[in-house]
Amino acid sequence: MTMVFAPVSAAPYVGPVQPPPPFLSAPQLPELDPFYHPPSDAIAAIQPGDIIAARAVTVANFSLVPVNVDAWQVSYRSNDGFDQPVAAVATVIKPRGEVAPGTRNLLSYQMAEDSTGQYCASSYAIQQWSMPAVLTGQWVAPAGFIEAQIALQQGWAVVIPDHQGPNAAFADGPMAGRITLDGIRAAENFAPLGLDSDTKVGMWGYSGGSIPTMHAAELRKTYAPELNIVGATAGGVDADLGELVELGNNAATSGLMLAGIIGLSHGDPRFRAFLAQNLNPLGQTLLTAKDRLCTAYQSVIFPFLNLKGLLNVPGDLFDHPEVRRVIERTRMGKSVPDMPVQLYQANMDWVVPVGPVNALYGTYCQDPAATVTYIRDNLSEHLSMEVLGIPTAIMWLRDRFDAVAPEQGCHLHDVGSIALDQRTWSEWVSIVGETAAGLTGRPLGS
Repeated sequence: MTMVFAPVSAAPYVGPVQPPPPFLSAPQLPELDPFYHPPSDAIAAIQPGDIIAARAVTVANFSLVPVNVDAWQVSYRSNDGFDQPVAAVATVIKPRGEVAPGTRNLLSYQMAEDSTGQYCASSYAIQQWSMPAVLTGQWVAPAGFIEAQIALQQGWAVVIPDHQGPNAAFADGPMAGRITLDGIRAAENFAPLGLDSDTKVGMWGYSGGSIPTMHAAELRKTYAPELNIVGATAGGVDADLGELVELGNNAATSGLMLAGIIGLSHGDPRFRAFLAQNLNPLGQTLLTAKDRLCTAYQSVIFPFLNLKGLLNVPGDLFDHPEVRRVIERTRMGKSVPDMPVQLYQANMDWVVPVGPVNALYGTYCQDPAATVTYIRDNLSEHLSMEVLGIPTAIMWLRDRFDAVAPEQGCHLHDVGSIALDQRTWSEWVSIVGETAAGLTGRPLGS
């Protein structure tokens, strides 16, 4: 059943913008920072996408090397997966180059967080003088931030939402999609970015970032129909969390899959109660030990776990009504995105199984109005596919912003390797050169 939401009219932000912190001043951990925790009555009193507070920040590579852009954090109202008000935070970034008023494009880049602690969120991890990844274990943020900078090189403004929300609800797609859409609303309402309600918006995310990206794409027409989203591209697509757990059970990725189970319990009180009642002593111990860790520690602590064996339920775990409810609530494919979509996936992905992505493509394409391009790479795996897919994603998004008509209908492209596409080779030269220059302080987007 498709939910229909009342129209939202988020208001332009007219409040103060706090100045950046003094040089060498380390940002507070989000768990201790009042900016992340506004009063609940202030959240409920405003519309989704309305900004509560804003402050300038310095973003940096590896918590150290500043990036030559203008950046702010915005705290804004959103909704959780059950449409209850929550506070969300996003980083909004403006490249240095000037464009004619009303012509700046916006990319909503959903960084994979894959963690269960708020200090693992992108808004903290990409700030200068934040605790570095070697200490926190948030190793996906530095890599993801490089991808965001490639978008800034194009002259696009970028919004990076903390899509896991205030309680680090990893894998909660319904909430992540709402926070993503409201982050776009907040970016358009933040005057220093120079955007408006007609701004062309693209969305991009890989692996853990595919969850908010594709849930937002499916939700847009009912939750945020006023947004001018011209395309969404996602790779390593977590289309069915049940199938991820099946693949990860007793495998090297079981620690990360357990993090997703914990994250789901953060956003779903009913599921949290189910775990509390049914986890065996080992499961209870692991849940406590891994409850607030970033992705690297989640991945390396206790691999090759029998995840199903951690719960005392009769029969197959996936036959239990509560487990089926959570899997169905978070499964993609409940509605067809009403914008062009590009999916790219490694056939030999050992983290995210290809089968559910094939099924998602088939589900979307039952609708004759769907516009979906699916690139299935037969030689890559999960980690290499993220890197090799960058030029393809950037080129596809650029075409959407430039109003180049996409392939109409549904198209499946089985390729040996996405890296063999000669169209991407010159793009790689530009990306590598601009990224290297950016690391030395060159203004991005100029």
